[in-house]
Amino acid sequence: MRRLSPETHTLYAELLDQLTAVEARRSIGALKGCFTTKNIKGETYYYFQHFGLNGAAVQLYLGRKAPALDALAAKFKEEKAFLKPDLDRIKMLCAQIKAGGGLHTGAAHASVLSALAATGVFRLGGVLVGTHAFAAIGNMLGVNWEAAVKTQDIDIAASKTINIAFPAGKADVPAALENLKLGFLPVPQLDPKKPSTSFKVRGSTLTVDILTPGVKEALKPVFIAALNTAAQPLPFLGYLIEAAERAAVVNGEGILVNLPTPARFAFHKLIVSRERAAAMQAKVQKDLAQAAAMFSVISEDRPGDILLAYAAIVARGPSWTGKLKKALPVFAAKYPGECEKLFSTVPELKA
Repeated sequence: MRRLSPETHTLYAELLDQLTAVEARRSIGALKGCFTTKNIKGETYYYFQHFGLNGAAVQLYLGRKAPALDALAAKFKEEKAFLKPDLDRIKMLCAQIKAGGGLHTGAAHASVLSALAATGVFRLGGVLVGTHAFAAIGNMLGVNWEAAVKTQDIDIAASKTINIAFPAGKADVPAALENLKLGFLPVPQLDPKKPSTSFKVRGSTLTVDILTPGVKEALKPVFIAALNTAAQPLPFLGYLIEAAERAAVVNGEGILVNLPTPARFAFHKLIVSRERAAAMQAKVQKDLAQAAAMFSVISEDRPGDILLAYAAIVARGPSWTGKLKKALPVFAAKYPGECEKLFSTVPELKA
């Protein structure tokens, strides 16, 4: 782990403020691309054009030229000009954070996250989890983990009641992925009667997994209407995502997402590390390593968060505290220093 400079950490805070301000306006001018027209057999048609990862132009059909589309194109041009200083500042901040040692998300993954954000996944309460969340939390805390944080999976978690606060809100995950023109295909379940909860790029290992809280007794995929896709229920996930924080993913232009709180992320990793099958020891080791890195930082910088996250575990009853304490001997044996920092913050865990 390497601490980012105070200057770089301050730049991250400004980036988050800038992205939040642009999101609050939800302006059409924030869309990446431009309106264009084509003349076909004497008729004029509108398209919205953006560029794919390979640099090729991708055009989305909007409809025949009409006053309503003329007005929309004019509004886009006007708001694009209005937002340009803010968007340019966001690009500069991302470049400065990267230069200062902040973790930077690759183009392919950033493109997918940006598309999901544009369709409203995070605005409606979706939470980025997994290794991408671990990397982004590093920037939030002002550290570079200096560990392997690369992954081909993008994990998005959402409650089955994701749209409870936004009755009219809806995001279309399959459409957002399809519009990227990367060849995303639903990954079929072993049981053909179950809907897909994963989307994979043809010829690539890049995968988007949609997850939702569940219990072992009911782990069949469930449909989340607000996202227009099915999600795979996972135990313990509700604890991880119920107190998410707004955060920024750093790439060329920045993406506003929701992340688990660092303390809950760390405790969740400890709990699931003891629930994995014996054949998944590589993931167990990654769980423990990420928990150790997280506790090392937040025990010094945000100890109150650890107390709040532990209180939420205690509130779930003895079975939850038992699962956590079951993981502690293994954690202490592998990461004694980090475990001691945890014990100093929550002494009752040492008992």
